[in-house]
Amino acid sequence: MVPTMTLTDLLPADPDPDTLFETFSAWTAERGLELYPAQEEALIEVVSGANLILSTPTGSGKSLVAVGAHFTAMANGKRSYYTAPIKALVSEKFFQLIEIFGADNVGMMTGDSAVNPDAPIICCTAEILANIALRFGADAPVGQVVADEFHFYSEPDRGWAWQVPLLELPNAQFVLMSATLGDVTFFEKDLTRRTGRTTAVVTSAQRPVPLTYRYALTPLHETMTELLTGGQAPVYVVHFSQAAAIERAQALMSINVTTRAEKDALAEAIGDFRFSAGFGKTLSRLVRHGIGVHHAGMLPKYRRLVEQLAQAGLLKVICGTDTLGVGINVPIRTVVFSALTKYDGVRQRHLKAREFHQIAGRAGRAGYDTDGYVVVQAPDHVIENAKALQKAGDDPKKKRKIVRKNAPEGFVNWTESTFERLISSPPEPLTSSFQVSHAMLLNVISRPGNAFEHMRHLLEDNHEDRPSQRKHIRRAIAIYRALVAAGVVERLSEPDSTGRIVRLTMDLQLDFALNQPLSPFALAAIELLDTESPTYALDVVSVIESTVENPRPVLSQQQFKARGEAVAALKAEGVEYEERMALLDEVTYPKPLEELLEAAYETYRRGHPWVADYELKPKSVVRDMYERAMNFVEYINFYSLARSEGLVLRYLADTYDALRRTVPDEAKTEPLEDLIAWLGEMVRQVDSSLLDEWEALRHPGEEPLPAERLPEKPPPVTGNERAFRVLVRNQMFRRVELAARRAYAELGELDAASGWNDIEWEAALEAYYEQHDRIETGADARGPAMLIIEKEPEVWRVRQIFDDPEGDHDWGISAEVDLPASDEAGAAVLRVTAVDQL
Repeated sequence: MVPTMTLTDLLPADPDPDTLFETFSAWTAERGLELYPAQEEALIEVVSGANLILSTPTGSGKSLVAVGAHFTAMANGKRSYYTAPIKALVSEKFFQLIEIFGADNVGMMTGDSAVNPDAPIICCTAEILANIALRFGADAPVGQVVADEFHFYSEPDRGWAWQVPLLELPNAQFVLMSATLGDVTFFEKDLTRRTGRTTAVVTSAQRPVPLTYRYALTPLHETMTELLTGGQAPVYVVHFSQAAAIERAQALMSINVTTRAEKDALAEAIGDFRFSAGFGKTLSRLVRHGIGVHHAGMLPKYRRLVEQLAQAGLLKVICGTDTLGVGINVPIRTVVFSALTKYDGVRQRHLKAREFHQIAGRAGRAGYDTDGYVVVQAPDHVIENAKALQKAGDDPKKKRKIVRKNAPEGFVNWTESTFERLISSPPEPLTSSFQVSHAMLLNVISRPGNAFEHMRHLLEDNHEDRPSQRKHIRRAIAIYRALVAAGVVERLSEPDSTGRIVRLTMDLQLDFALNQPLSPFALAAIELLDTESPTYALDVVSVIESTVENPRPVLSQQQFKARGEAVAALKAEGVEYEERMALLDEVTYPKPLEELLEAAYETYRRGHPWVADYELKPKSVVRDMYERAMNFVEYINFYSLARSEGLVLRYLADTYDALRRTVPDEAKTEPLEDLIAWLGEMVRQVDSSLLDEWEALRHPGEEPLPAERLPEKPPPVTGNERAFRVLVRNQMFRRVELAARRAYAELGELDAASGWNDIEWEAALEAYYEQHDRIETGADARGPAMLIIEKEPEVWRVRQIFDDPEGDHDWGISAEVDLPASDEAGAAVLRVTAVDQL
């Protein structure tokens, strides 16, 4: 393949501002891009060496200005950093910049991955750059910072990461970008003071595609019909919960969204894309009707499918959440707000002006639309009252008889005035969210020079008010004392050759406290486990799971199911209602090894006080799935998690990656290796895009897949024999567990297609129970010795032996595993042939 010319090939020998601007302008013209006035103004400032604050509407080409900034930095021999708030955006920008500058010139750091970290252009999360700024200060190898979505500066938990580089990198050129910055006078003066550079502010309220606003007093079905017949598609209907988005999409199936020809085009584009059971089947029906769904809880392959069908112009309607405001890659002509209120985790409140403009700004496709449309639905009770008034006409008697509907109790109302206020209001001023942590002190102390002076600068010259600064100073002193007491930091009797007066007593890796900060603790905890224990592999999983972020929807459903089971048991025991309710408060989701882990954590924390910044989170999701011998779909259905499939898969993928990277080889027994292989293959078969992305990032020299291609099927599940063997074992053991509980109806659901309904299962198992009291389901019952496999080219014949109390091992389940069907389904497909005594 002949290599294509990149922007790097056009770097001028003499990087004076005029030459840089002319070269870049010529490159954009060759690509058919005409610079808007605001883009030209911004680029002139950047090539001239000024800081830039770019606040222009969505779709006005801020990304192109960022490319020009990277080009300028590279021409001047400086390393530039692109930062974004979420890893998905960082990854997306990484691949885009590779196409523009070439693979050798672009690297990425997210905390999970470090690819080509010495490249002249680095894409990273804001926290990574903040970590570098704290570690190296003014000497950091950072020549330029392009901070995208800079309004995250105000985020309470993460805003510190957007502020720290401004405080600690006085030699860098800054390009701060967002569509919703508000008044930036403070940042303009602050940047100029700190860097000594002129700071240019380029703002424009003029959009390439102007917006038209409307307040709708018609029911949403009528509003949507009007928009579709009026040629205002694609329409994004914004909801503030995932459940509402899905319900709306299903309700809109009653509207004739697409023509027969458009349905045929959709079917052809979708092809043989694999939709899994559960939400996948729902999405399949929706997209074939021309309606998409998009929210963070979906599997990545489903989100990507919706995005690509939309980009191809095949979807007329997308119902989604307000993830739309954070760089969703979907072409939209009309944005419909289903409400102007949202629940923020504490209370239901009106949207902020920034939130409204961030979402509304997505309407209108540059190069396609002459107008973008923003429609806000009135509350349902207001629409019904308006309808009644319209029906009454001008008749005063009829109007007096109207019984107006009131808002539901507790409802946070919005009106057309609310809408107009949001349209006219500028985004709220950005507010400082500075924080002090153990990681901050450790990074600063590891820097050459006087750590006390460095910290004084950070604590007294940040963007906080004086009372807040005093609070941060007190916390910093307390953290420092704890580090000294733990022997992690020691004060030197005299400055060393670098000017240090305190130093760390241990090495600190660059990605410290960013990627699974409790991984070192996990290593220490694994050493406490007995490798000879039959539960060792699962205990290692529990250690790792305690260090991974909580998947809250899963834990909530686990607790809900546990409480339901507890209520049934307490009722059966005759426990009174008040006592039952009191006992239920103690029922939570499963937390294996909780006592051991918490005791180990307390001991570890005494010598490593910075782990106090991070909470240990004992839980059981991977272990729970394995012990229940469930596949992904079964687990999702068991806990009713169809709306959170993507979150569950991300958790499984993170745990798989942590197991691979954290557990040392000498601690990996064969059962643990089997379990890790099973987990990885399950993730890959459900949605290979997460693991494919990791592999692409770890092997950046390989050509990335074209963005326009739809997701492909994962590799054959039988190709990874070790993992497939575990999948078969789990399928067989699932039946053992159900047989142990005499759950004949559930067994019948599993195997009715192969002739084993509930009646057949009951008859076979009752013969077993005439000879034995029970079926054991412990670690021994699950062991590989209890599964016999005979392999043939296209079928495995398997026998799962029951672990009976007497140890006779004379009963079991026989089945045939269809290998081609398993590859097609991405799971072990088996047919029970017998349940009998040998």
